[in-house]
Amino acid sequence: MKKLSARRRHPLAALVVLLLALAATGGLYAAFAPADKAQADVAAQSLAIDEGKKLFAVGCSSCHGLNGQGSSDGPSLVGVGSAAVDFQVGTGRMPAQQPGAQVPRKKAIYTQGEIDQLAAFVQSLGPGPITPDAKQYTSTNPDDISKGGELFRTNCAQCHNFAGQGGALTKGKYAPSLEGVDAKHIYEAMQTGPQNMPSFPDSTMPEEQKKQIVAFVRHTTNDEPNPGGLTLGSLGPVTEGLFGWIFGLGTLIAVAIWVAAHTTKAKKS
Repeated sequence: MKKLSARRRHPLAALVVLLLALAATGGLYAAFAPADKAQADVAAQSLAIDEGKKLFAVGCSSCHGLNGQGSSDGPSLVGVGSAAVDFQVGTGRMPAQQPGAQVPRKKAIYTQGEIDQLAAFVQSLGPGPITPDAKQYTSTNPDDISKGGELFRTNCAQCHNFAGQGGALTKGKYAPSLEGVDAKHIYEAMQTGPQNMPSFPDSTMPEEQKKQIVAFVRHTTNDEPNPGGLTLGSLGPVTEGLFGWIFGLGTLIAVAIWVAAHTTKAKKS
């Protein structure tokens, strides 16, 4: 009887065994699942690069070279990063229709999926600015608009006009209007400095400040009615002064002529 009682299991023994089994299973999952996910991510990235290389060979290599090394018709893309590709191709500037002082914005000919593949290939050529995600350029703080306005007037208004309507530069170049430009593309332009624009990396302009500028530009160039009335193109005091001289002064002259023609002396004569 004593031997039987000694061999009798503790009531909690089964629970302990079950917990150990679950812990072992969880440990195995923790050990192998991240590795499987990492391998899947690497495989997906490799596939995107391969597909991007095919697209690049067809649509871009004639100017930039098969390996993005550049040529007499196009600059090297080594180190420009995926953000530059997303901006240039996403805004339709690339592939360019024809050479010129500046490549204009037009309708994109690639889908976003194809643009991502092209960007992955170019990013593989050398490290550069990475395509931002939505949280980097989407603002939820109303104060960002006013702060962004101050930053815009300090860093951008000299070329793009104080209201983001663009302006002329030298030798046929120009700062394009920012009206209707996606928030992501505005952010990427600051990252990469396309064409005549200087770049603003995080070391020069922190991510938060770029987000604030995006918030201001999107607020200023949206389609809502302007509280100030007729904008006259938002081109500043030149157009406003010209409007005043031509229409304002012209109206005064017309009124003066009408009054003079309807005086008593004019009627008698």
